[in-house]
Amino acid sequence: MWLADVADIVTADQLSATVDHLADLQLDNGMVQWYPDGHADPWNHVEALMALAIGGRRDRCELGYEWLRSLQRDDGAWHQYYLADRVEQDKLDANCVAYVATGLWHHWLLFRDSGFLEAMWPMLDAAVGFVLDLQTPRGEIRWARHADGTPWTFALLTGSSSVCHSLRCAVAVAQQLGHERPEWEVAVARLARVIRDEPDAFAPKHRWAMDWYYPVLAGVVVGDAGRERMNDRAATFIMDGCGVRCVSDRPWVTAAETCECVMALLAIGESERALDLFRWAQRLREPDGKYWTGIVYPDEVHFPGGEQSSYTAAAVILAADALSGSSPAARLFVDHQPLPALLDVTPDAATAERGASE
Repeated sequence: MWLADVADIVTADQLSATVDHLADLQLDNGMVQWYPDGHADPWNHVEALMALAIGGRRDRCELGYEWLRSLQRDDGAWHQYYLADRVEQDKLDANCVAYVATGLWHHWLLFRDSGFLEAMWPMLDAAVGFVLDLQTPRGEIRWARHADGTPWTFALLTGSSSVCHSLRCAVAVAQQLGHERPEWEVAVARLARVIRDEPDAFAPKHRWAMDWYYPVLAGVVVGDAGRERMNDRAATFIMDGCGVRCVSDRPWVTAAETCECVMALLAIGESERALDLFRWAQRLREPDGKYWTGIVYPDEVHFPGGEQSSYTAAAVILAADALSGSSPAARLFVDHQPLPALLDVTPDAATAERGASE
């Protein structure tokens, strides 16, 4: 177990109680529910598995990957939402599908288990194939497919940024196992270029905090550009003493987005601001280790009503690990240099490369 105290904000024992909550939300088949009798989606499920692993629940973590492997479609995808015994929403979200790569690389960083990574390789290989089939000639990743395979017509900046990080993790897994996937390296470079240089490639979601910080969290916008981006809209999204509002025009603060922003701030070297945000996120903590998903100020009413979600608890654990530096995977979301470097591609070269491969 790699849980550690965080700067007089939370203790390792308190974080352990949060991991216990996550374990309680995992079904015997491995699925981690959002809340009791709720659904699961592949992205938040993997987020929870990473938190379980940090908390010393390796067996529960690996059971969760087995659940994913058992449900993977022939095209490499998973559906958007699952209940314990059936599909709830059959859309195929590229970001959700890609995130398994991040989880598997996180597992490798923690345990250095080549056998587990090799066993999961066919699942990862197929998932990346599904995702890259949604890449446009320009480079962005279209959001999703309908269950019948029909692609959606637009891309999302948050989703594509997360996919970019996941694809770099997938390249890292491939390199670790000795599998050559040069087309993945080109694809992720093309995607990163579009995120940095062509904001009009994505559906306008400027109201949402995730579109603000995710290119930094994902390691696409870095250095001075990352600092400029984070500073540019900080006053819009950060409510002093409260946390990060999920949308710019409402006083709706969520613990998960606050904790993701913690890691984005760490990525640009803003550790004191990151600690402040993490401290404020504890306003959503209950004594039993559960976290409310969100809160509305100034009324301090929780939303959605009564929801203490697994993905919120998982984001807290990942942010705590990033702040404490306790685990071997603590820097995965805040120091992107150890990941395979992004190739330098020009728009014309990227389009030509895509055309040659089709």
